[in-house]
Amino acid sequence: MSTPEVPAPHPGIAGAPDAGTIARLANALFSALPTGAVPEPGAALGSAPLFVAEPLQSAIPGTPPLTPPLRPNHNPGSASPTIGAARPSAPLFALDPKLAAEPAHAPAAPLDLTVPLAATPVAPAPASAPAIQPVFVRETDLAALPGRLGDVRSIVPPDTAGAGPFGASAAAASAPLYFLADNPLARVTPAAAPTAVPRAETFDLAGLATQHRTDVHVLDRSGARPFDAHVFKRDFPILQETVNGRPLVWLDNGATTQKPQCVIDRLAHFYKHENSNIHRAAHTLAARSTDAYEAAREKVRAFINAPSVKDIVFVRGATEAINLAAQAWGRRNIGEGDEIVVSHLEHHANIVPWQQLAAEKGARLRVAPVDDHGQILLDEYEKLLGPKTKIVAFTQVSNALGTITPVAEMTALAHRHGARVLVDGAQGICHLPVDVQTLDVDFYAFSGHKMFAPTGVGVLYGKADVLEAMPPWQGGGNMIADVTFEKTIFQGPPDRFEAGTGNIADAVGLGAAIDYLSRIGMANVAAHEHELLAYGTEQLLTVPGLKLIGTAKEKAGILSFVLDGCRSEDVGKALDREGIAVRAGHHCAQPILRRFGLESTVRPSLALYNTHDDIDALVDALRRLQSGRGVK
Repeated sequence: MSTPEVPAPHPGIAGAPDAGTIARLANALFSALPTGAVPEPGAALGSAPLFVAEPLQSAIPGTPPLTPPLRPNHNPGSASPTIGAARPSAPLFALDPKLAAEPAHAPAAPLDLTVPLAATPVAPAPASAPAIQPVFVRETDLAALPGRLGDVRSIVPPDTAGAGPFGASAAAASAPLYFLADNPLARVTPAAAPTAVPRAETFDLAGLATQHRTDVHVLDRSGARPFDAHVFKRDFPILQETVNGRPLVWLDNGATTQKPQCVIDRLAHFYKHENSNIHRAAHTLAARSTDAYEAAREKVRAFINAPSVKDIVFVRGATEAINLAAQAWGRRNIGEGDEIVVSHLEHHANIVPWQQLAAEKGARLRVAPVDDHGQILLDEYEKLLGPKTKIVAFTQVSNALGTITPVAEMTALAHRHGARVLVDGAQGICHLPVDVQTLDVDFYAFSGHKMFAPTGVGVLYGKADVLEAMPPWQGGGNMIADVTFEKTIFQGPPDRFEAGTGNIADAVGLGAAIDYLSRIGMANVAAHEHELLAYGTEQLLTVPGLKLIGTAKEKAGILSFVLDGCRSEDVGKALDREGIAVRAGHHCAQPILRRFGLESTVRPSLALYNTHDDIDALVDALRRLQSGRGVK
């Protein structure tokens, strides 16, 4: 088929095409499809222009608006709307609320073309496939979110047909899991709707933290947003891969997440149209690359609600961010006899730099203990704080156990004693909404590759007064205002900490990943992952000889376990034979595993594209392994 020719985007400008332009393009694209055709999975009809302001202006002059208008979940050429099949041009969570109770034959609602396109098209589900019941979250529920994320209970509706959303069993819908046992369940009230149309369900999210409350970026403020991970999975080309002849089940998100097509496209666009070094030239490509790089910095700022782009330092990842803070801040502010407090939950990246600094300066490293569920003992933590405490460094979410730490409370206690606070957000940024101003942390570190962005890029957020008082960590180009052989005058933050040529393209890719997550809404991601965590916990506990490690009441999407009679590495290899990717080992968190008497665990870890089917495949394989039949 032929597709309309689209001119290159305007250099260096970020934003979204206008509604009329998108309508003309979509109409022309679908006009070119043969009757009944459905775009292939991974096609980029809806995702290519996510990152430009004027990508398609006058591309198809005179093309009329879309006719006829498409219903949500309707593929052109199909006989009727299909649950789980998404129109290519609409964000998957922006369902018109009127359609939730609208029969399938009702008049179609007009397209909402006021927002960027969000996802790639999806083929209709086979006729034999079970109906998908997406989760809906209303704007009104997301506007008042007290408590911490882990206080969100098992988010499932009353069991009206033998199963909850995403295939949750009646047991999961009627009783809290053991790590939520002392908390009442949140309930949902499904709206009456025909079986052919997804029902709107309202969650009582009366536990989601103020510190996790950011702009959730919902698009239709009056309506409900469905969350269907099966559809989002289509945005990630690698998830269509097969491994050992089996469909890939990616449950190694704690190590790295996969990349959506829009991020891949953005990287390709940068290298095709914008590639140049930044800040140092007057030519057009330098302007384009500089604009794209600094636009990504602004996206990061908005995503974590930092006060200024000057508070956002691009680095290689969370590890480099922590090392930067330890060296640039720590060497100036920590001396002999001072104390650094970390927690027992930490990744090696948040232990080793402080350990090295303590050894160099003659300071003392102190460790906040955890209980047998993997929760920080706050009373014991507070006892560690005193006049000698200079900095407290702890994780937001444990990469080994999934424990969500009480960041705001721990930060307030540290500040009461005059200490600075660094939070390792590598495992938090991908699961939770983050607001650094509400958390009141002095530093927040995270990696792009844990949040669907490329590897090799990350961020250190620092409060303005803290960064201003820090000397540069490395010297070189880009971070100087003036150099003579007698002295050097450095730039202010953040340039002072970005010596040399940075990872420009991947920073731009990070911006594209933030666009993707922002259109979905991190509160929606958190609600989906929490329900999946509850389902996964319930199902894994049915496997004979399986013991979960890390049973905190407040958890993110980590399901570490050991299996009687099996080495963790052997379990990981056996699962790989079925195309199931998990992490098996010590997860660069040996101290916390040894706290539980272990050297390694098997660690499935969740992301927004994981489904009940992924959990079921994992559990079925583990049952066969334990029954002695082995994994096929």
